Amino acid sequence: MRARDLAVEYETVSVDSDAMDAARLMAEHKLPGLLVLDERGEPKAILPASQMIKVLVPEYVIEDPTLAAVVDEKHADRLCQVLAGRRVGDCLSSKAAPPPVADPDDTALEVAALMAQVRSPLVAVAEKAKAGRGGRDEGGTHLLGVITASHLLHELLGAAGAVSPK
Repeated sequence: MRARDLAVEYETVSVDSDAMDAARLMAEHKLPGLLVLDERGEPKAILPASQMIKVLVPEYVIEDPTLAAVVDEKHADRLCQVLAGRRVGDCLSSKAAPPPVADPDDTALEVAALMAQVRSPLVAVAEKAKAGRGGRDEGGTHLLGVITASHLLHELLGAAGAVSPK
């Protein structure tokens, strides 16, 4: 199995996308995270659902989790209001590393190793842009799709006969 065969279409957002829309997308499709694209449509970052939840939780509660018990449900129901007017880029961690990107010809084991190394719930699969006129490298990548950890695990278990194929 090669990365190109494992890659599937996946929801993406841009750094300028509305944060509330991104949160809804994650919730409605039960996604572990979103692939964030830059202004050129190239993989920029991964926004894990856990990071989006962290944005919702007030800083004072993160610093002292015992304070969560004193916030009543009425106020807890308003947590998502902090996303109003924010962009996806505002929700990315300041420590966000570039997303893992697999080459289309990478094997399933290479993808698994990359995913494990960076502890990412997904890996983008992209081709490097081909040389343009005059042999110049135009740079950039073409996104083929995404491989999620659960999909990769399902495929690896299926190849081992541990689960029935789709």
